[in-house]
Amino acid sequence: MNKRLLGNILLIITAVIWGLAFAFQREGMEHIGPMTFTAARMTLAAAAIWTLSLFWKNHAADANPAEKAEMRRNTWTGGLGCGIFLTFASLFQQTGIIYTSAGKAGFITAFYILLVPVINFLIFKKRSTWLVWLAVLLGLIGMYLLCMTESFRLSYGDALVCVCAVLFSGHILWCDHYVKRADPIRMAAIQLLVVSVISWIAAFLFETPSLADMKAALIPILYCGLASCGIGYTLQIVAQKFTEPAVASLLMSLESVFAVIGGVVLLNERMSTGELAGCVIMFAAIIIVQIPVPSFALQKKKQEKD
Repeated sequence: MNKRLLGNILLIITAVIWGLAFAFQREGMEHIGPMTFTAARMTLAAAAIWTLSLFWKNHAADANPAEKAEMRRNTWTGGLGCGIFLTFASLFQQTGIIYTSAGKAGFITAFYILLVPVINFLIFKKRSTWLVWLAVLLGLIGMYLLCMTESFRLSYGDALVCVCAVLFSGHILWCDHYVKRADPIRMAAIQLLVVSVISWIAAFLFETPSLADMKAALIPILYCGLASCGIGYTLQIVAQKFTEPAVASLLMSLESVFAVIGGVVLLNERMSTGELAGCVIMFAAIIIVQIPVPSFALQKKKQEKD
C-alpha cells in the first residue's frame, strides 16, 4: 500500500476515534465529575504512551552530545507546555459537555483550526491568505448559528467549549514550535503525564473521586483514555510522517462530523435546523482554511523566473 494513502487512512481512523469520544465523554458525565474523568482517562493514556516510548527508537542516538541535550531540552519544554495547555483545554471541554450536546461540542472544539491563523497573526505577525480570513468569517457565522440561543447569548456549556477551542489553539502552536526539534513520542508521554498530575490535584480539591463512580464510568474512561488519547495521538504522530500538513489537518478536522454522528447514533441527540446549518457552514470553513494559496510574492517570483 502507498505510504501516503496509508497515512491518510490512519488519519481518518483517528478522526473517527476522536469524534466518537465526545459521545463517550458526555456519557461519562452521568456517573463522574469532569476533573476526575479527565484525570482517569489521561492516566490510562499516559501509561500507554510511556510504555510505547520505552520501545520507541531514539532518533538522536547518533547525534553529538550538544544535539542530544538540545533535543532533550526541547522534548521536556515542549511536553510541559503542551501538557499545561491540554490540561485546561480538556477540563473546560469536559465540563462544557455536561451542559451542551456532543455534536455541538465537537464542532465548537474544531473552531481551533480557524483560531490558529488569527493567533499567529496577532502574536507572531505571521500573515495568512484571504481564504483563511474568509474561513474565519464563515466560522464565526457558523458558531453564531450553532451556539446562540433565542436570547442571543451563548449557553454556559457552549462558552466553556469556546474557551477550550482557544486553549487547543495555544496547544497546537506550542506543539508546532517544539515538536520539530524534539522526540515526539516522549514529548506526548510527558504531556499526558502533566495532564494526569494536574487533573488529579484538581479532582481531589474540587470533587470527591471514588472507585465506585469510576467503575460506573469505566467504559467511557477506557474508550477516552486508551482509544481517544492513547491510540488517537499515536496514530496522528505516525500518520503525519507520510501525509502533507494541510491534508492531515483537513482529515483530522473530520472529527467534528463524527462527533455529530456519534451524538445522534449513541445518545439519540437531535439538532435544530439552525444548528445543522451552523455545522455545515463551520465544516465548510474548516475545509476552506486548509486550501493552500500561493502569496503574491511567490507568484511574482515565479513569473520572473519564467
